[in-house]
Amino acid sequence: MLTLSKLIDEDKCYETIRTMRWPEGVCCIDCGSKSITKRGKHDTYSARQRYICGECGRHFDDLTDTLFAGRHQPLQTWMACLYLMGLNVSNQQIAEELSLHKDDVHQMTSELRQAVADKRPEVQLSGTVEFDEVYVTAGHKGQPEKVKKKGARGAGGNSKGFGGTVRSKRRNRRSSG
Repeated sequence: MLTLSKLIDEDKCYETIRTMRWPEGVCCIDCGSKSITKRGKHDTYSARQRYICGECGRHFDDLTDTLFAGRHQPLQTWMACLYLMGLNVSNQQIAEELSLHKDDVHQMTSELRQAVADKRPEVQLSGTVEFDEVYVTAGHKGQPEKVKKKGARGAGGNSKGFGGTVRSKRRNRRSSG
């Protein structure tokens, strides 16, 4: 059966990772030095380049300290999964397309979503900011303790504001009448 992951070229996946990770060229992941020497290819994945830093001596490769490092699934499977997520394809459909178990795909998509959310910069508002709707509690200006929920008065009360004694009296009236 022909699947999407078989159509994706492993060399292009690693090249994409390199250009996205190091747009100005490879640099050390520890010290940031540009004095890098290529140290051959990975034993299992021939497109995965190894490096050594000339400054600090750190050994690393294309996937070191990334979400994809140390995974059992090949990089082309992760890239295909990410591509299908961008098309808003369900986990079940991704599992069928990539010939994976649905639980594995769920784990992969969860980790990819979390990684994207972690990299998203915090929103900084500036200038005039307008709101369409705002909920404002009326009254008790400057006295926030008077605005608290009635049910939070003391022990024995519930969230509706009725104490335990009020409920027991009501039950007794209903059952006696």
